[in-house]
Amino acid sequence: MRLIYTAIVIAVFLSGCASTGDWSSDTPTKPGSKASKATRVNLQSQSVSKVYAPSDNLWIRIRDGFQMEPLNSPLEIEQVRWLSARPDYVHRSMARSSRYLFYIVQEVNARNMPTEIALLPFVESAFVTNAKSSAKAVGLWQFMPATGKDFQLTQNVFRDERRDVLQSTDAALDYLQRLHKQFGSWELALAAYNWGAGNVSKAQKRNLAAGLPTDYESLTMPRETRMYVPKLMAYRAIVLDPSAYGIVLPELENHPYFVAVEVGSDIDVSLAIKLAEIPEDEFHSLNPSFNKPVILSNANQQILLPFGHAEIFQDNLKKYSKPLSSWTAVKVSKTESVDQAAKTLGVDPDALRQVNGIPKGMRIKAGSTVIIPKVGSRAGDVSSAMADNASLSLEKPPPPAPKCPKPAKGAKNAKAVKCGPAKPNNATPSVASKGNSSQKNAASQHKSASTGLAKSAKNGSSAPVSNSSSNKGASKNP
Repeated sequence: MRLIYTAIVIAVFLSGCASTGDWSSDTPTKPGSKASKATRVNLQSQSVSKVYAPSDNLWIRIRDGFQMEPLNSPLEIEQVRWLSARPDYVHRSMARSSRYLFYIVQEVNARNMPTEIALLPFVESAFVTNAKSSAKAVGLWQFMPATGKDFQLTQNVFRDERRDVLQSTDAALDYLQRLHKQFGSWELALAAYNWGAGNVSKAQKRNLAAGLPTDYESLTMPRETRMYVPKLMAYRAIVLDPSAYGIVLPELENHPYFVAVEVGSDIDVSLAIKLAEIPEDEFHSLNPSFNKPVILSNANQQILLPFGHAEIFQDNLKKYSKPLSSWTAVKVSKTESVDQAAKTLGVDPDALRQVNGIPKGMRIKAGSTVIIPKVGSRAGDVSSAMADNASLSLEKPPPPAPKCPKPAKGAKNAKAVKCGPAKPNNATPSVASKGNSSQKNAASQHKSASTGLAKSAKNGSSAPVSNSSSNKGASKNP
């Protein structure tokens, strides 16, 4: 049996020199790996338990990295009051952040960015990994499809890297650094992240033409964007002095929460959960990008596991002698119904429909990739080309041909009625799977789910500050 992992990696970036007590490793990285900058621990020769952190309190580290000046504006005060009046909501968001915050802080520190930026997912998604806005922005950092594509976040049948903790964080920080370089301040960079760089530039030009300042507080902008930085500053104030607002922060160790396991063979999600001995919801909280029940080795995918379960996973994997994957993928050669495709592929039509998320009444278009059970003739891993480019397109079937009316009985000289085939309904749009459609102006506007934060947590009250429709679709917390 092929080993499923090529290496076990601690998913944290180096920040500064080794003398500061930051993370380091001499384990070589896999060429071309997206996690090549991450510190690695090989469980064949190293022990996870011996990796240590330079201090034991992550909140202290975050406070020490604050660089932005508070606005001290009525809007910021309003946001602080709103949050302090809802300690349960704040605590739920803080508790969710415990899985991801160490990694994000490491990333922010590695780029010498203010650690206020590490708090931005509180504003964007309340750290709900499957948060989705009505504008189709998803994930911790709320990437729109086109913006995600601009930052090389794969969105296909198998995975949506806008939800991937590692990839989306890397892309979001790249984006923010680009905006900071363009506008020269973090306040304006944040406004552009929410509203779009083009809109911020236009607002500055309008102010210049009117002889007005062009800083964040001087620009005319939508209410959602106007509240964006004050919301972040409100979280900054709470983290800086939680007791002043009646908030108790959860204890967060300055230590990785998860370990990233690079897969070397396709493996079923259900089997990975079983071998890691973790609850299903915990696995999906760390690995929300997987769209299908199989994780692909040829997609350079990684499995994130709680820090203490990497060795458990490794031990159980060594003992496991059965096939690791029960699913594969094939390309449909012609447009046909699910029942027809299932018959051609030799699979159950209900299973084909369910695993691929195909609504009843829809046909599969030629060239689409579908997931099917693996059998002997389809052994082996899904190819790299299919793993990276798989798409699923659906369409409604054409209407049935009209029945020819029969001439009345006894009618003389009845003329035969010509009945031709029904014309195809060209007006019926095709339905493509999520993440396969391109949109114009890829990074021109980043819609935020920030002002729907209260809706993203169970039993939370609605935030009183937004009129934006982009927040109405924020998902509830797990």
